[in-house]
Amino acid sequence: MDNQSVKTDTRKTISAVELTKFVKALAEKSGVGETDASVLAESLVEANLLGIDTHGVSRLPVYLKRISLGLIDGRAKMEFHRNMPAAGVLDARNGLGQVAGTKAISEAVNMAKECGVGVVGVINSQHFGAAGYFCAIAARSGFVGLAFTNAEPALPPWGSYEAYFGTNPIAMAVPTGTGNPIIIDTSTSIVARGKIVAAARTGTPIPADWALDPDGNPTTDPQKALDGAVLTMAGPKGYALALMVDILSGVLTGGGYGRRVNSMYKDMKHPANVGHMLMAINVEAFMPRADFMERTKAMTADLKSSKKRPGVGEINLPGERKFRTRQKRAKDGIAVEPSVIKELSALAVELKVPSPF
Repeated sequence: MDNQSVKTDTRKTISAVELTKFVKALAEKSGVGETDASVLAESLVEANLLGIDTHGVSRLPVYLKRISLGLIDGRAKMEFHRNMPAAGVLDARNGLGQVAGTKAISEAVNMAKECGVGVVGVINSQHFGAAGYFCAIAARSGFVGLAFTNAEPALPPWGSYEAYFGTNPIAMAVPTGTGNPIIIDTSTSIVARGKIVAAARTGTPIPADWALDPDGNPTTDPQKALDGAVLTMAGPKGYALALMVDILSGVLTGGGYGRRVNSMYKDMKHPANVGHMLMAINVEAFMPRADFMERTKAMTADLKSSKKRPGVGEINLPGERKFRTRQKRAKDGIAVEPSVIKELSALAVELKVPSPF
C-alpha cells in the first residue's frame, strides 16, 4: 500500500421521511407556519432524493438564519393579483421562496384550466431551490410547466468579469402519461453555483474554466470564485439566456433584477428581492391530452432508438437519471455530508429539536 491515506466516506445516511420530519421541525421552531414548513421540508428533501444535493437540506441553515434576522418572513401572507384572465402577480411578501413557487405554479395551473395557459410573476421572494420542482407539480396535473428565476449576482455579462446576473435557471417539465415526467432544469452558468458553494465548504479545488477571481483571472479556488464571477455556459449564448431570464423574472414582474437582487449569504441586512416567473400550459388547448401523451411517447421512443456513440449504453431523457437516483435514495436513504450534518446538528441544539443524526 502506498503512503497515501485511504479516504473514507464519513457521510451519514437517513431516510427521506425522517429527514423531512427533522427539517420541518427545525423550520417550525424557527417561526415558520406548519403548512409552509411542510412545503419547505418536502421541496428540500425532494432535491436530495433526486441527487440535487446543492439545492437540498444544505440550504436550510441560511434560510433559518435569515428568518432569525427578520430578512425572511416565515409566516408571510402572500397576495396573488390576477390582473388578466391568464396572468397575474404573486407578491411573496418576503416569504420563503419554496412556498412562493408552489403557490405560483398552483395559480398558473388554475388559470391554464380556464384559459389554456397561466403565467404568474413573483416578486419580493427568495431563493426557491430547484426550479424543476415546481414544473413537476404542473406535470403531475397533466400540464406542461415552465419556471424561471433570477438570483444574486454571480455571472458577468459577456466580455466583463463583474458579476451581474444570477445563475438564472431555466426549467420545464412535460407529462408523459407513462410515469415520470421529462424534466429539463439547467442554470445559465457553466456549472451550478451551488457546486462551488459546496466546494468552498469542503475546501475542494474547482476546474479552472468554471469561474474568475475578483481580478478577472481564471481560478481553481472556490472562495475566490464566489467572490468573483462564475462563467456563463456556452459563452455569449449563456449570457443571452441569463439576460432573458432576468427580464422575465425581474424586469417584467416588477421585482428585483441584476444588482438589485441581494446576496443570500453575504448580505445580512437586506431582503433578497428575488423574482420568479412560472407558467403552465394546458395541452388540451392544442389537442386531446391522450393524443399529446401518445406523441410524447413516440418521440421518447425515437430518441432512445437513436444510434449510440461507442461506449454509450443508453440514451437518457433529461431528468431520467435523477429519477433513478430518487428510486435508490427512497429505498436506501439519503447520504448527508458531514459539513451539512454539523450545521443541522448545531441548529437542532439551538432550537431544542431532537436530531436524527
